[in-house]
Amino acid sequence: MSGTTITSGEYIKHHLTNLTYGQYADGGWGFAKSAADIKEMGFWAFHLDSLAWSVALATLFFFFFRLAAKRATAGVPGGLQNFVEWIVEFVDTSVKESFSGRNPLIAPLALTIFCWVFLMNLMDLVAVDWLPMIAGIFGEYALSMDPHLVFFKVVPTTDPNITFGMALAVFYLMIYYSIKNKGLGGFLSELAFQPFGKWGLPANLILEGISLISKPVSLALRLFGNMYAGETIFILIALMYGGGMVLGAFGGLLQLGWAIFHILIITLQAFIFMTLTIVYMEMAHHEH
Repeated sequence: MSGTTITSGEYIKHHLTNLTYGQYADGGWGFAKSAADIKEMGFWAFHLDSLAWSVALATLFFFFFRLAAKRATAGVPGGLQNFVEWIVEFVDTSVKESFSGRNPLIAPLALTIFCWVFLMNLMDLVAVDWLPMIAGIFGEYALSMDPHLVFFKVVPTTDPNITFGMALAVFYLMIYYSIKNKGLGGFLSELAFQPFGKWGLPANLILEGISLISKPVSLALRLFGNMYAGETIFILIALMYGGGMVLGAFGGLLQLGWAIFHILIITLQAFIFMTLTIVYMEMAHHEH
């Protein structure tokens, strides 16, 4: 690999930049090598690292749960079956406590969201340099790129495109079931006549419209903000390893402590995303 040294600022920026593939202004396609390239590619560029890890972790979730289902037995369960049954019971209890309607989609949706978000968040506990270093080596020898220009973020939920994608999917389901259960007229009347009745129609539309739009926005930004901040702290702690043995040892202790605490954040953010999804589905199945 190249022996080029980078500053602390460049190190942080490198670890917080996605591996972006898109179309340049001249019509050619390629990998972005700088922030200017990313800006030139615009909105429709692909964050390949976020997409690859989110799909890979979804596949991992599907594989293990399918394996547990195929091996399920009425006798003494194995470790995998016990673990999967514990998660399913936990999610099922959460659904029963927050959702009073009848919809066979809600429990599988909640289970998928909780496990998928948890696995994506869990990538935050991987050492910040390991996978980007591997990606840099691959980029140097397979793509003939400077390894310092191979950006690689390994936590999909630190990418707002991923969190907003999930939030918009939940928002679509909320609108769909609101119209399905209440009718188009019932859904629009909630926006127009609540909470001040028909005489407060303009104020109702503003308040209910803001409330409606804020649901996917807050859902996406809450997850993104917490995970992005956590990843940034890991990167800042990693900088201490280059400050000598004493500072490096102190950084190791800080990293261990933050990782232990971060396990709670990882689980909590997955639980909150799941719970809010269930609550929004509950609202979509009942009158105001």
